[in-house]
Amino acid sequence: MQLNWLANELWILPGAIVAVFLLRGLLKEIQKRRCMPPGPMGLPFIGNRHQMPARKPWRKFAELNREYGPIVSLHFGKTPIIVLGTAEAAWDLLEKRSEIYSSRPRFIMAGEILSDNNRGLMLPYGPGWRKWRRSQHSSLHARASLSYKPIQSLESKLAMQQILKTPKDYEKHLQRYAASVATSVAYGRRVESVDEWIVKENMDSMDCAYIPGKYVVESLPWLLNLPKSLQWFRAEALAQKARDIVYLTHLLDDVKTRMATDSVPECMATRMLKDMEKNEMTELEVAYGTSSPFGAGIETTAGSLTSFILAMLHFPEVMRKAQKELDTVIGSKRIPDYDDFDRLPYIRATINETLRWRPVAVLGGTPHAVTEDDWYNGMLIPKGSTVFANLYGIMQDPIMFPSPEMFNPDRFLETTDPRLQSFDLPFGFGRRICPGQHLALQSLFINMSRLLWGFDILPALDPTTGQPILPDPHNYTDGFNSRPVSFDCRIVPRNDTVKEVIRREYETARESLESWNW
Repeated sequence: MQLNWLANELWILPGAIVAVFLLRGLLKEIQKRRCMPPGPMGLPFIGNRHQMPARKPWRKFAELNREYGPIVSLHFGKTPIIVLGTAEAAWDLLEKRSEIYSSRPRFIMAGEILSDNNRGLMLPYGPGWRKWRRSQHSSLHARASLSYKPIQSLESKLAMQQILKTPKDYEKHLQRYAASVATSVAYGRRVESVDEWIVKENMDSMDCAYIPGKYVVESLPWLLNLPKSLQWFRAEALAQKARDIVYLTHLLDDVKTRMATDSVPECMATRMLKDMEKNEMTELEVAYGTSSPFGAGIETTAGSLTSFILAMLHFPEVMRKAQKELDTVIGSKRIPDYDDFDRLPYIRATINETLRWRPVAVLGGTPHAVTEDDWYNGMLIPKGSTVFANLYGIMQDPIMFPSPEMFNPDRFLETTDPRLQSFDLPFGFGRRICPGQHLALQSLFINMSRLLWGFDILPALDPTTGQPILPDPHNYTDGFNSRPVSFDCRIVPRNDTVKEVIRREYETARESLESWNW
């Protein structure tokens, strides 16, 4: 009888043991979360995902930072999400502790399936990423970027003539400028339109790669354990991958052919091909590496220039002050050039203020991942956390930037803070800072200075009342890079002299650009 009782009771033991282990794990997780930065309560299993809006999550992040403090923690399922809402927190963690904050979250679709981890932007910190970064740096560091000034200046002169001729299409002209600079820097070939195949192929690839939430496997990685024949989500990415390899290797082969006849300008592709053995890269890795300026360069440059135009509509006093500086230093008989950079401090401050007022990389670019448990101001940041430096909120910090909604370039002329004087904040942090920042600043300077020199940027007029119509300064797109939703304005030549100078510069630029055409 005792044996029967024992047999009846023993079956409970395994379940009890499992329950104890589960309870211990739950208590450990609760204790860990108590040590993490503050944040809103989530739901079991899904965490805070249901509380995040599908559109413009950076605004919600900024709201949470205002409520809970400069560092907020959330959970998307099991993954801890850390949101940094001040520059101080971002600098302290992503720069001063960059040895453990320089990795990336796992990118299953864009990184693993779509590109076999050949896109360096998404690579975790390690030998592969260091190899990619070294190759990018050799083509885009400050001194190397100087070699791209001639093509940036020539393309800017074309954009000025296009805006003079069809000002209503200003946004299209700025996008063409950015696309052509990107292809010239990458391959030594320019484009006449954003509709050309080289641009369309690359943007199709970017669209496939960078749409958050598009692919269920990112949230449910266990789907990779299914037989490949049942992994339905692979089909689109593998088809795009095949297209990517065809067009990227075609572009690289074109550069190699022109190198053999000494008919290609120095560009990223020529540099990377020459250094291929030294960098221990394959030709396919070089092909992917030379495409890097596309994703980062086109949307960010054109978006920042469009934000600048939007700011001039809302803050015309800034435009007049900048034009006064240009009139004093340049006059109306010649166009601004790179040699004028040091003599145009207000223009330089206007560039900084544009990048602060409406940063394109609103979430700080691609998120970081921490590789070790870390403690900051008594708060635990667990290993494996995804870390966002929310530039949207950081740039609106009223302590660092008083009256943040005001567009005020003088804040950069009056500051004594060396970090604001150099102002690399818009380009990221630590070892993951944007390698193309020097190229980007060169594009912004040459275009902003020339636009202000040659044109008045004025609101569109209501066709019925004749009253000015100001676009919404907060109406921005929802994408990974956020830019203004298209708006109408008037871009009017300041006088007949500048019109003649723009036309003359355009004619000489067209001749110089012949060698860059396909």
